[in-house]
Amino acid sequence: MTGTTSGKVTFVGAGPGAADLLTFRAARAIGAADVVVWAASLVQAEVLEHARPGARVLDSSLVPMEDVLAVYEEAARDGLQVARIHSGDPSLWGAVQEQLERCRELGLETEIVPGVSSFSAVAAIAQRELTVPEVAQSVILTRLGGGKTPMPPGEEVREFARHGTTMAIFLSAARSGQLAAELREGGYAEETPVVVAHQATWPEELVLHCTVGTLEATVKAHKLWKHTLFLVGPALGAEGTRSHLYHPGHFHTFRKADRRARRTLRTEGAAAPAQPES
Repeated sequence: MTGTTSGKVTFVGAGPGAADLLTFRAARAIGAADVVVWAASLVQAEVLEHARPGARVLDSSLVPMEDVLAVYEEAARDGLQVARIHSGDPSLWGAVQEQLERCRELGLETEIVPGVSSFSAVAAIAQRELTVPEVAQSVILTRLGGGKTPMPPGEEVREFARHGTTMAIFLSAARSGQLAAELREGGYAEETPVVVAHQATWPEELVLHCTVGTLEATVKAHKLWKHTLFLVGPALGAEGTRSHLYHPGHFHTFRKADRRARRTLRTEGAAAPAQPES
């Protein structure tokens, strides 16, 4: 938190859509606000049930950022509490940094309440682990170049795809042909599994399973062009693997290893032990 005035802006992660994915902290922040700023195009209206009677509500999808910043100026002047609701998690494509900078200039106290990102929600819906032992131990979050916001050099999908691990690709459904081409150029095989999720956790949720080879046709057949996320990678189809962390031959601070199982684990050529869960 920063600032010294009584005015405060809390950036609230609302999750991917479903109102019951709000955290308790998020609900409290909304309930304490004098002004609630939310995007009706991205956040379900049920989250406003947490707002107190008399709170002013502003739909940010109808106004430019300047109108939202004007609310922060009012908060600094009058000591107001503002809840700025963002879809998913505010740290991902939330335009939060520029708002934080303005709040600091105004002397406002700020707080960020994390939210469920759509990529983790889609993994839950698909019932897939994104980091599977000996298959994928990293997740790359990115978007296709060529949209409204330019991509920095070296952050092309084709370059990230060269890692061959799990990718979560946002904001790219309108250019599905380009996306499929860059995934191929990066080295993903045609049969690499893909999960396509539209409006995840909303009543109109649509989750489809396809491959890199059928990605473009799948997207176009269902006329998807926005509010769509892609999960790509071999982990989405992996089976028969086992976590070393919970193997009886693995030890950590809270558990000793079974000696026989430890020898077996070493014989199988296991990698260095995973770090214990925090």
